[in-house]
Amino acid sequence: MQTPPTTTSPTFPTHRAMADTQRPLQATTAPTQPGPLIGVSGLYKRYGRKSVLRGVEMSVAAGQVMALLGDNGAGKSTLIRIISGLAKADRGEIFLDGISLKNVGHELRRYIGLVSHAPLLYDSLSAEENLAFFAALYDIQEPSARIATILHEVDLWTRRRDPVRTYSRGMVQRLAIGRAILHNPPVLLLDEPDTGLDQSSAQMLHELIRSLGAGNRAILLSTHNLDRAVEWADSVSLLVGGKIVYQEASAALSGAQLRQVYAEANGAALRPDMSDAALRPDSSGAESRQVFREEA
Repeated sequence: MQTPPTTTSPTFPTHRAMADTQRPLQATTAPTQPGPLIGVSGLYKRYGRKSVLRGVEMSVAAGQVMALLGDNGAGKSTLIRIISGLAKADRGEIFLDGISLKNVGHELRRYIGLVSHAPLLYDSLSAEENLAFFAALYDIQEPSARIATILHEVDLWTRRRDPVRTYSRGMVQRLAIGRAILHNPPVLLLDEPDTGLDQSSAQMLHELIRSLGAGNRAILLSTHNLDRAVEWADSVSLLVGGKIVYQEASAALSGAQLRQVYAEANGAALRPDMSDAALRPDSSGAESRQVFREEA
């Protein structure tokens, strides 16, 4: 059996030196001020007459995992797509390591890893073959070593030669994350990665996300499960009516407290998939006072 390669936490360059196995991202205009790895400023987006995002402001620092919460249709996927460069905002700016997306071109994809609702994997190919395909797209040097590292990191080494169609939902999600971090990006975007996972698979995914966040990556993940948001992330942001109406460090919250805030912010009862536990309001009401209401 091949000896697993040594795995170390990735070290990313400082401001404006975008992480890449080959070359840095280059701004086309004068550099902006240093800031968090992900910065969102005054973001607006409409689809026809429907306003989806209305002045979103948020930031995610290196080494931080942020959970993005909100009902279906709240704009979570739209926000993630705009940050990833797959969609354009009507107004506002996205900054990656202090550089506006307006100042960069196609090399943006080297700075970001994205796992969306579709895993973007070929089910007739093995995990090894899928990663080899994407390694070629990214022009990764010494791809075999990097692929072996990733397969060990996502705990799929022993199944590396099996077709993806034989994998469980949890295994597919882990491989999708492996694809997303293959080129070692400092920004990782995960759109509802825990959907449809059983408890065992969700726990494995949790451990993987935490280990990835510990390596100076900025991770933004969306989820409908409030308990997982508190457990998996360093901070939570609540998107309601196209705006971030609540932000808090996870260490200052319990699942019950977050459910109370969520229910008040949305003005409705929680759906069954929001949490395994029932809504248990905190008697102090302190958390509910942290919800920011839009002025009339």
